[in-house]
Amino acid sequence: MVSDELWDRLEPLLPQRERRFRYPGRKPLPDRDVLCGILYVLHTGIQWEYLPKQLGFGSGMTCWRRLRDWNEAGVWQRLHEVLLAELNAAAKLDWSRCVVDSSHVRAPKRGIHTGPSPVDRGRAGSKHHLITDGHGTPLAVLLTGGNRNDVTQLLPLLDAIPPVRGRVGRPRRKPDSLFADRGYDHDLYRNQVRERGIVPAIARRGTRHGTGLGTYRWVIERTFAWLHGFRRLRIRWERRADIHEAFLKLACCLITHRQLGSLC
Repeated sequence: MVSDELWDRLEPLLPQRERRFRYPGRKPLPDRDVLCGILYVLHTGIQWEYLPKQLGFGSGMTCWRRLRDWNEAGVWQRLHEVLLAELNAAAKLDWSRCVVDSSHVRAPKRGIHTGPSPVDRGRAGSKHHLITDGHGTPLAVLLTGGNRNDVTQLLPLLDAIPPVRGRVGRPRRKPDSLFADRGYDHDLYRNQVRERGIVPAIARRGTRHGTGLGTYRWVIERTFAWLHGFRRLRIRWERRADIHEAFLKLACCLITHRQLGSLC
């Protein structure tokens, strides 16, 4: 399940565990096998305890612990930056504009970063806040409660864009313009976006549809479709926010890697 190309980029980023000289215990399962188990859960949405052991990926708890540890070590964030740098070096990132939007998912088990959803009869839910480049490549993703207003995450999303290397000069982390729907319509935030040297193109409430912004915004809807193609992200089953965020970041890495594969 893990391609050689992806593994070659990921393996140097994984933290190395030192075994005790005396009483070393059972030899840990290879990281690549465990990663296959994590991806199996991400793709199928199966519960950790039902991960089939005959597949050779180890137990669900082993995969859960490894996902937690790698997320705490910043592995997924660094992998995402590596992939973005390769795309940037190939001039395949569209910095002329970025697009922001959010998507709601139910959270039956509640937990941190959940809240009563105004679009799901007040049931507990979370929001995935996403920012992409002009081609729909994920630049950053955030997790909040389902009752958080979209516009409150506009500046945090811009701040979450990592410094993208790959070209001569300073790493880039700021697009030329920003496209968003009516949920982000607020002059205070428009001014703050302008102060960062970014041109805001945000639809205004009360105006007729058909402004033409959808010509540029459709890419983020496609990226959300890709994200929720991973069944584990359609419903948030994790009480712990960091585990769900780890899945989100890993999914963004996989989407970015696909974009990189399209260059071949």
